[in-house]
Amino acid sequence: METYRQQFPALANKTYFNYGGQGPMPQAALAAIVAAYQQIQSQGPFGLKTNQLVAREAALTRQAIAQELGVTAATIALTENVTAGCNIALWGLNWQPGDRILLSDCEHPGVIASIGEICRRFGVVVNSFPLQATLETGDPVATITTHLQPQTRLVVLSHVLWNTGQVLPLAEITARIRQAQGEQPIRILVDAAQSVGWLPLNLAELGVDFYAFTGHKWWCGPEGVGGLYIHPETMASLEPTFIGWRGLDYSQPDLPFVIDARRYEVATSAYPLYAGLRAAIATHQTWGSAIDRAEKIVSLATYLWQSLQQVTGIKCLNELAPQSGLVSFQVATGNHAKLVKDLEDQHFYLRTIVAPDCIRACTHYFTTTAEIDELVGSLSQLIN
Repeated sequence: METYRQQFPALANKTYFNYGGQGPMPQAALAAIVAAYQQIQSQGPFGLKTNQLVAREAALTRQAIAQELGVTAATIALTENVTAGCNIALWGLNWQPGDRILLSDCEHPGVIASIGEICRRFGVVVNSFPLQATLETGDPVATITTHLQPQTRLVVLSHVLWNTGQVLPLAEITARIRQAQGEQPIRILVDAAQSVGWLPLNLAELGVDFYAFTGHKWWCGPEGVGGLYIHPETMASLEPTFIGWRGLDYSQPDLPFVIDARRYEVATSAYPLYAGLRAAIATHQTWGSAIDRAEKIVSLATYLWQSLQQVTGIKCLNELAPQSGLVSFQVATGNHAKLVKDLEDQHFYLRTIVAPDCIRACTHYFTTTAEIDELVGSLSQLIN
């Protein structure tokens, strides 16, 4: 494992537990980015050869992502991040006054802000349903479906909750929403910031309408590359909001939108980053299957969770073993921001969460038990 970890330069001088915020890039990803930039500059940043290169880079990246998600490349739009993907879905629907959006109480502020603006502009009403309370007990499927109303047009939720690490039974949720909908469909938008890159996925089987993700977290790719999956049957009802040359069909004289998810892409991007993301994905694949990686991530998170419970003054939010690589906890002193700063001064990288007020640590499959032991030891010294 130590030889494998040497592929990630950022791990050399710190003990890293912030994979849910941003993963460290492997050396192969850095090299691929530099090589792509060098090739583009040597050919000329704009020309026929370079245009062919960037089109090929985009196509290869859509294909690599699609293979990981169990879908076709035609359903993947390349974006910058999760929030950009969510905005494509949110602003592309034909909102009418009185329509309702059903939103969980565990969503990211960026998504909440977008929905607030849609409500202000179009007279849409937002309702919230309590997912955080189902962390230990309760039925998230029933919680969601009991909050549906005849005017509900969109349900917005995360596959893995960014604050507590809870993994939602998305296939069951989708099936129940489909059963409850009337003549007008209820669309389902999933924030996949904390699922893509570690959770084995087959989106074709989940049945959601939109699945927005990024490459810079669990995939450990470069920041600035993400994507949005759009269900093939939903695409016809989702209008492009931001429009540019990448979404147009140049084989037709009137330049209509292309028929696949590329219609939601806009214009020039940092194409060498696409090569970096593919290299990062390929690096993970050399370690083991998606199932192998997921099992290792959860087992290490469980080891961390068990170790934290042995420290006086620490309370884990989850009283049951983790379902993901996210472990959130609180300390009796309550000054979480200071504790995170003190830890970083000792080269331990964690983060705070506002709601609920806590500290979040993340394990990846290449986290070591020695790192976890060192973190727990430092925490014990700092708070006791």
